[in-house]
Amino acid sequence: MPARVDPCLATLVEKPPKGPDWAYEVKWDGYRLAVHIEPGRVRVLTRGGYDWTERFPSIVDDARRLAVQTAILDGEAVVLDERGRSDFGMLQRALGRLPSAHEAGAIVFYAFDLLYLDGRDLRRLPLRERRGLLEPLVAGREGAVRLSEEVQADGDEFFRVACEHGLEGIIAKHVEKPYRSGRGEWWQKITCKRRDSFVIIGYEPSTVPGHLGRLLLAARRGEDLVYVGGCGTGWSNELSRELRKLLEGMATKSAAVALRRKGAVFVEPVLVAEVEYRAWTDDGKLRHAAFKGIREREDEAGVFELR
Repeated sequence: MPARVDPCLATLVEKPPKGPDWAYEVKWDGYRLAVHIEPGRVRVLTRGGYDWTERFPSIVDDARRLAVQTAILDGEAVVLDERGRSDFGMLQRALGRLPSAHEAGAIVFYAFDLLYLDGRDLRRLPLRERRGLLEPLVAGREGAVRLSEEVQADGDEFFRVACEHGLEGIIAKHVEKPYRSGRGEWWQKITCKRRDSFVIIGYEPSTVPGHLGRLLLAARRGEDLVYVGGCGTGWSNELSRELRKLLEGMATKSAAVALRRKGAVFVEPVLVAEVEYRAWTDDGKLRHAAFKGIREREDEAGVFELR
């Protein structure tokens, strides 16, 4: 039994692949883990190979109950919100990194692959056969170790429904491929992107003279503006210079929000940035935000409003 297996990683694509050889799963927003089950012990390893066994006692305890002698389960540890969606911020709180009402017992491990079983290395088998061995072990369980359901459906439709339900996205997997460590085309991820408008309240200069490092953004809450983080990608070198020059001419000594950031330059809140992003962090900041365009703040109707 291998001491560790480098995980198979999905390649980001814009649209789901089509065809009968592809199956789909929900893309979980958590920590990728491998659960190694051996006689007398269970180990939980991170994607990078770190031993996090002590951080996931409920998963370890439940894995001991599986009807196997030896196994390696590949999957994702998550905490689910009230609507059954994985929430990375809630997971961080459950792990004790932030104050939380969530305990470690709230963490669920969704297994989506089986790499080793009772003395047999399964990595050369096609995914459909590996899943055929995994499902009897974990399907229908309500404990800390559960099955990540596979969906045979139209990829476009499944992706649309996933995004409508506020999920992070979907994973497409080729059912005839073996398990290959590293990133490849046999696993693909398609993420749900959100796009909204935020007021530009300042910027951080780039280390490159004359360029933009990061835009500082705010959303509306009633009559006030609230800082929601920033974005530092999405523009070309030329646009970076143009935005920097534009914003330099709008600099002001007083910030439009209660914010102190070393090196930041605050500007009059008269421009709006169109921003594409993945989700919100637990403390109300944008995750994976990218700049998509700019317009004047002609009216506040289009600016994102916090509830």
